[in-house]
Amino acid sequence: MAAAPPLRRTDSAQGDFSPLKHFVVAKKKIGDVFQQLLDYVKETSDFVEETCANKALEDLASEDQKLEIQAYADKLAIIKEVLARRHMKVAFFGRTSNGKSTVVNAMLRDRVLPSGIGHTTNCFLSVEGTDEDMAYLKTEGSDEAKSIKTVNQLAHALHMDESLDAGCLVRVFWPKTKCALLRDDLVLVDSPGTDVTTQLDTWIEKFCLDADVFVLVANSESTLMNTEKHFFHKVNERLSKPNIFILNNRWDASANEPEYMEDVRKQHTDRCVNFLVEELKVVDREQAPDRIFFVSAKEVLNSRMQRAQGMPESGGALAEGFQERLKEFQCFERRFEECISQSAVKTKFEQHTIRAKQITENVQSIMDDINIEAAEKRVAALEDREYQIDRLEFVKNQLNLLISDIKTKIKAISEEVETKVSGAMGEEICRLHVIIDEFHSDFHPSPQILKIYKSELLAHVEEGMGKNLASRCSDAVNASVQFSQRYMMESMIPLLPSTAQSQINMLVPSRKFDLCYDLNCATLCSDFQENIEFQFTLGWTALVHRFLGSVNAQKALRLVDQNLQGSRPALPVAMTPSSGPPSIASQANNETALMTQEDLMVAVATNVASLTSRTSMSVIIVGGVVWRTVGWKLIALSTSLYGLLYLYERLTWTTKAKERTLKRQFVDYATEKLQLIVSFTSSSCSHQVQKEMTTTFGRLCQQVEQTQKELEAEIRQLTVKIDQLETVQSHSKSLRHKATDLERQLEMFTSQYLQLPQ
Repeated sequence: MAAAPPLRRTDSAQGDFSPLKHFVVAKKKIGDVFQQLLDYVKETSDFVEETCANKALEDLASEDQKLEIQAYADKLAIIKEVLARRHMKVAFFGRTSNGKSTVVNAMLRDRVLPSGIGHTTNCFLSVEGTDEDMAYLKTEGSDEAKSIKTVNQLAHALHMDESLDAGCLVRVFWPKTKCALLRDDLVLVDSPGTDVTTQLDTWIEKFCLDADVFVLVANSESTLMNTEKHFFHKVNERLSKPNIFILNNRWDASANEPEYMEDVRKQHTDRCVNFLVEELKVVDREQAPDRIFFVSAKEVLNSRMQRAQGMPESGGALAEGFQERLKEFQCFERRFEECISQSAVKTKFEQHTIRAKQITENVQSIMDDINIEAAEKRVAALEDREYQIDRLEFVKNQLNLLISDIKTKIKAISEEVETKVSGAMGEEICRLHVIIDEFHSDFHPSPQILKIYKSELLAHVEEGMGKNLASRCSDAVNASVQFSQRYMMESMIPLLPSTAQSQINMLVPSRKFDLCYDLNCATLCSDFQENIEFQFTLGWTALVHRFLGSVNAQKALRLVDQNLQGSRPALPVAMTPSSGPPSIASQANNETALMTQEDLMVAVATNVASLTSRTSMSVIIVGGVVWRTVGWKLIALSTSLYGLLYLYERLTWTTKAKERTLKRQFVDYATEKLQLIVSFTSSSCSHQVQKEMTTTFGRLCQQVEQTQKELEAEIRQLTVKIDQLETVQSHSKSLRHKATDLERQLEMFTSQYLQLPQ
C-alpha cells in the first residue's frame, strides 16, 4: 500500500494539518499493534504453559518453547514502554551566538529559551511539551521539578546553577496549551556552541544518537567554520546518513548590501551543498538545495510575537525583504516537519516493527509446530483407539466362544472321569477279598480286641482301595486335567496384553492334581455285625440256608419261631360292648403271615426241585437198594459219620477259622455297601475335576475381564486425550490466525508509515 502524502502545516492554523501528526498517529497505531501483540503473546504463553503442564498430552509443547514465548512477552513489554516514551527529536548545533536559541524560540512562536545580547547557552537545553499549566524544568540526575514562569526566571535558574556544564542536560517542560508545536511529541534540543568544547564524542553519545534531525545554525555573515564541520563529521561517523538542515541565520544583514545579496547567497549555497554532498555524503546534489535556507530567526520571532499580541506582524523596524525571509523560514519549517516526521517514524518504529514481525513469525511457527504435533498425535490416538476398540470386541467375542468350548470340554472330561472311576471302583470291589486277605493283625474273639481289629480292617480297606484307585485313575486324570488347563491357558494368551502374558503361568497351578477317593469305610460299614459263633455244616440252620438261601432262610427261621410261639395258648381278646370285629391291622398281619408261608412253600419246592434236577434217578434207585440191603447199618454209619463230621468241625473251629469267617463275612457285607457308593464316589471325583478346571478357567476369565476393563479404561483415556488434542488444535489454529492478523497489521503499518511514497 502506498504511503499517504504527508500533511502540511499552515502557518495561520499553527498545528492544523501538521506533518508532525504523521508521527503522532503512527505512534498511536504502532502502540495499539504492540498492545495487541503483547496480549497475544501472553495468551500464547498461557496456552503453551497449560499445554506443557498437561502430562496426558505427552510433552506436546516443549519447555524451551514455553521459555521462548515468555521471553518474547517480556521483550514486548519493554518495547511497548519504550515506544510510549518515543518522540521526535531535533538537535540544533552551531557556533556560539549564531542564534540557535532564537531559532528554537521562533519555531515555538514564543520566548521560551533565553536569547539575545548577554545570553549564551552554556549547557544542553531540551524543550518538550507538558500537560501541566505551568512550565518547569528538571536538571540532569534529579527528578525535582523546578517551577519557572518566565524566560528570565529560566535564565536566572541556569545562571545560578553552578553545577551545570556544557555536557549537562536541562529539560524544560513547556505547557502544550501555549505552543502547538509541542503537542505532537516533538522535542527541540538547544546546544552550547561547538566552539566551546572538545568533548564532541561525549555530546554525540549522550544527545545525538536518538536525534531524528540535525539543524546547523550558521552565521550568514561569515562562512562555515571547521569546528562546525568537524562536529558533523563526527556525527556522520556514528549515524548512517543523518538528516541535516543548514540555516544561514541573520540573513537580514544582506538587505544593507542588496547588490551583493545573490552572489553571497550563491557562495554560501555552494559551500553548504559541497559540505552535504561531497564531505558528508548524506544527500545527493539534487536534494541538497532543499536542505539549505537563508533566514532571520530574530525577525520571525518578533513578527510572530507581535501577531500573537494582535499587532501587525510586519510592524516595527524590519529590514527590507522580510516577507521573503519569513516565507523562507516557513518553508524550512514545512520541510523540516515533513522530514522529521517521516524520519522519526522510520528511525523510532522501523526496527521495533521488524522485531515485532520476527516475534510474530516465531510465535506463529511455534503454534504451527504445536498444531502439527497435536494433529499427528491425534491421528495416532484415533488409530490407537480404533485398534483398542477392535481388540476389545475381539476379546469379548473370543471369550464367549472359549467359554462355550471350555464348558463342553470340562463336561466331557468330568463324564470321562466319572466313567473311569466308576469302572475302576467296580473292579476293585470285585477284588476286595484280595485287599482283605492282605490284612494281618492280632485277632481274638473278645469284644474289645474284635472292635480294634475291625477298626484297623476298615482303615486298611479304605487305604488299599484308595491306593488302587489312585494307581488306576489319578495319573490319567491328572494328565487330562493338566492338558486341559494348558489348553485353556494357550487359548487365553491371545486375549491378554503382552505384559500379562508372561504372568499367566501364575494363574495355572503347578502342583499335581490328585483325586480324593473319600470312601469313608468307617462310616459306611459301621453297622457291620460279624457272626463267628460255631455253626455245624449239616445243622438245621445251615441246611435251611443252603436250601433256601440267606434271605429266605432268615424268613423261614422267623416263621418257625412265630409258629412255635403261636402253638402256645393265646390270651382271649377282651370284648367290649363297643368293640367290633377284628381291626384292619390284625387282618393285614394275618394276610402277611399267610403270604409269608406261601412264599416259604414256594421257596422250599423250588429248592427241592433244584435238588431233584441235580440228582440223577440212578442215585435214588441205588439209595433204595442200599436201604433195603443194609437198613439200620446205614443209619448207624450215617450217624457215626455225622458225629465225626461234627467233631471235626468243632475241633477245627479255631481263632484263625473265626478270623477267616469274619473276613469272608466282611467281604460280602462291604461288597454290598461299596456297590451302593460307586455312583456317589465317581460323581464326587467328577465334581473335583470339574471344580479344579472351573476354578482355573475362572481365574483366566477374571484376567481376561481385567484386560477388558483395562481396554475400556484405555479407550476412555484415549477419547479424553483426543478431545484435548482437538482443543489444542483448535486453540493453536485460533492463535495462528491472530498472528496472521497481527502480521497483516504490521505490514499495513510498514506500508503506510515506513515506506517512502513512490
